[in-house]
Amino acid sequence: MENRLKDLRAERSWSQGDLAEKLDVSRQTVNSLERGKYDPSLPLAFKIADVFGLAIEEIFIPEKE
Repeated sequence: MENRLKDLRAERSWSQGDLAEKLDVSRQTVNSLERGKYDPSLPLAFKIADVFGLAIEEIFIPEKE
């Protein structure tokens, strides 16, 4: 699944560690999310959306079939 996490984080001048702290996950998890190597659980996706003040659909882009 593609996402806009890296761009959204950069817009706020947050490091991966900053975002990880806000989400209560590891920096490695944020890195994996940004690289598309890991899809978040639904609760984590809602938490991410809340941190950025956006809808989940504005952050995560499902892959086309």
